[in-house]
Amino acid sequence: MATLAEHQPAAVRPTHWSKGNPSLSDLSHIPGEDGPPIIGNTFRMLADPHAYTRGMVEKYGRVYRNRAFGGRVVALIGAEANELVLFDRKKIFSSEQGWGPILDKLFPRGLMLMDFDHHRVDRRALSIAFKPGPMRHYTGALNRGIGERVEQWSGERVEFYPAIKQLTLDLAADSFIGIPWGPESEQINTAFVDMVQASVAPVRSPLPFTQMRRGVKGREFLVDFFTTETAKRRAEGGGQDMFSQFANATRDDGELLPVDEVVDHMNFLMMAAHDTITSSATTLIWQLAKNPGWQETLRDEIISVTGGPDGDGRARDVKYDELAKLDMVEMAFKEALRIVPPVPSIPRRALESFEFGGYEIPAGTAVGVNPHFVHHDEEHWDDPAAFDPLRFMPDKVKARHKYAWVPFGGGAHMCLGLHFAYMQVKVLMTHILQRYRIELVEGAGEDWQAWPIPKPRDGLPVTFKPL
Repeated sequence: MATLAEHQPAAVRPTHWSKGNPSLSDLSHIPGEDGPPIIGNTFRMLADPHAYTRGMVEKYGRVYRNRAFGGRVVALIGAEANELVLFDRKKIFSSEQGWGPILDKLFPRGLMLMDFDHHRVDRRALSIAFKPGPMRHYTGALNRGIGERVEQWSGERVEFYPAIKQLTLDLAADSFIGIPWGPESEQINTAFVDMVQASVAPVRSPLPFTQMRRGVKGREFLVDFFTTETAKRRAEGGGQDMFSQFANATRDDGELLPVDEVVDHMNFLMMAAHDTITSSATTLIWQLAKNPGWQETLRDEIISVTGGPDGDGRARDVKYDELAKLDMVEMAFKEALRIVPPVPSIPRRALESFEFGGYEIPAGTAVGVNPHFVHHDEEHWDDPAAFDPLRFMPDKVKARHKYAWVPFGGGAHMCLGLHFAYMQVKVLMTHILQRYRIELVEGAGEDWQAWPIPKPRDGLPVTFKPL
């Protein structure tokens, strides 16, 4: 049976990897627990992963051993651990082999599942979609799509999570793919939902009637859809939408990316933009509804930048060149990302042995860092449960550990679309806060599903009261 390392390009494949995963005896010097036979601690983690992590840190410290989802992982907890693993100065942590056991049946060859030179080359090719020209195009598409949808929410009680999820999917069709969804819209959304849920399915094989099987079938549908679309974009050429940019992207040698790689990159980035922005925008709306004073602060800034609603009471669009002026909106979004990071934990695999926290950790060890824990660590954040965008004033950011806030990851694998995320949320807030006061239905948003991507179990019912 092939090892995970055999999926790496030969130029960066470690020669010592043939020894496979470290055994329990190799890791016995690291405190922790395996849990029950076969299932390990999988169900304890799924029940409440944040409480589970807090309990393990209290019991064993900030380096501990755990077994779940069929394998052992050494958890490295703290800002220093984030820096070691994500910045990866020595290039010893594989993202491909960290995410591979979780995502390789669902999102193979996405940027997160690439390492070193292969990752660098494809990232450079794909970055064309986030240059100023395409970004200006996306701003116009976002203003149009968001403005039309938000106008429909006037006076309505809206379950915000499913509403914004559908909106981000529709926006992705416009900005990313450049076409209106046809009858396949619901099937595409279902495919993404099934794939994301399958990433944390306890049963890791696509057996009949399992979540993993539904995820694999979802991937098959999307591969067919995007393969057909890639051929169309190459025949048409040009196009400012993201998919057209990807379909015609070239590597350093001038060669087009292979069609199957374009499809896998698009599949992965659509998921990332669709689900992570949905989660993060929902967190921001939840926090603003609970903190109406911050709504007023952001509304004042938005009106000062855009000029406020026009003579007919319609919200004015925010122009691309105005986005950078929305400082308080950006800080509020960053604080929402701190409170509920869209990727609560990040896996890697060590290609070489290393030392951390007084422990020697052998080559081949699966390791994980935990943004959610660090985002609530009192070592870095006063009153971490409170919503306080002023934490992101420049002087406070400068005084804080650089890796105490990592919602977009870090190092070479920093999220390629982070500026698109800022842009989409700024446009969204511009259209909502010029029109409405956001009011939270009593008790809403208090229970969140933590994995694989956070979401409120009640859908976050809110009311948009016209100003």
